[in-house]
Amino acid sequence: MSATVELRRLAIPLVRPFRTSKGVETVRDVLVASWTDADGVTGWAESAADPEPTYFPEYTDGVRLTIERVLLPLLAASTASEPLTTGALRRAFADVPGNQLARGLLETAVLDAELRRRGMPLVDFLCSTRRPIRVGVSVGIPGDLDTLLSWVGGYLEDGYRRVKLKIQPGWDLAPVRAVREAFGDDLPLQVDANQAYTPADIPLLSRLDAYGLVLIEQPFARHELLGHARLAARRGTPVCLDESVLSLNDAMTAIRLGAADVVNIKPSRVGGYVTARQIHDVCLANGVGVFCGGTLETAVGRAANLALATLPGFTLPGDISATSRYYAADIGPSFELDADGCLTAPPGPGIGVEVDPEAVEEFTVDRQVLTL
Repeated sequence: MSATVELRRLAIPLVRPFRTSKGVETVRDVLVASWTDADGVTGWAESAADPEPTYFPEYTDGVRLTIERVLLPLLAASTASEPLTTGALRRAFADVPGNQLARGLLETAVLDAELRRRGMPLVDFLCSTRRPIRVGVSVGIPGDLDTLLSWVGGYLEDGYRRVKLKIQPGWDLAPVRAVREAFGDDLPLQVDANQAYTPADIPLLSRLDAYGLVLIEQPFARHELLGHARLAARRGTPVCLDESVLSLNDAMTAIRLGAADVVNIKPSRVGGYVTARQIHDVCLANGVGVFCGGTLETAVGRAANLALATLPGFTLPGDISATSRYYAADIGPSFELDADGCLTAPPGPGIGVEVDPEAVEEFTVDRQVLTL
């Protein structure tokens, strides 16, 4: 077996600065991987890693080193005499603790190549059915309420079915109240704190119940499962976990503790689409809602996430959004809302998109080629 792995760090300008409680992005610094097998079939994948470990425990340079120094040597040793499949890769990495972003990036690129070779779309591999996906929009923190209302109004005109407001201490009750008053009680509205609060803020967060939110996402630090369980036990605004769920075991623990009414499933964060499917199945069996989260994906991650979101448990609009929400130019085909405010996974094999090599080259700021 021989293969080539190419890791590229891209810098893609955003159409609008995206601010959360963790910071502000004006350019998406994203790591993508391509896997080319001995037959010349290439698969692609995208990582949710950031330049620094401010959101996830892993970060871009760490992901690259883990792939180079740990995962590829393990893969070479364990598959030297057998065909490389996604199953073989998962067995090779079974004893590697954590490092979901690194494992997920490599696994997804291998999976894409494998499915392209077989002529099978990712939707079919997941045992799902291709269908239009209702999507929502995630709204960053602006400088003032007037700007927020202008942004939300524009997104609703674009056709988005649900609005998610980023919040942080000092920017919570007022923006939620302003959006409710401006756009009415029928607007599906939710908030995302990105771990910005503590359980001591439960009385404050309880005041959000008055606004009929779909959910409040990750108000506390990822390890604060008991705090999330306390908030959920009030039976007020449903509690959604995001950063707390890095694995299937995390999801099962959160469900047992009653810490999650909803789980935001980000495939890159949990180690790839096979694990994402497993988390979906566990949540569905336990009556826990799910939606597909987003990390300002390029066409590569957007297409794959749309395939995942076709699974039956994904009944809430996801954070996948249209390409134009984030980028004026992408590395693959543009995804835009249809008349019903939906996106649809492409029908081709694998993730279903052809990457534009010229665009990839234009946005590349660093490139690493590894052989197996």
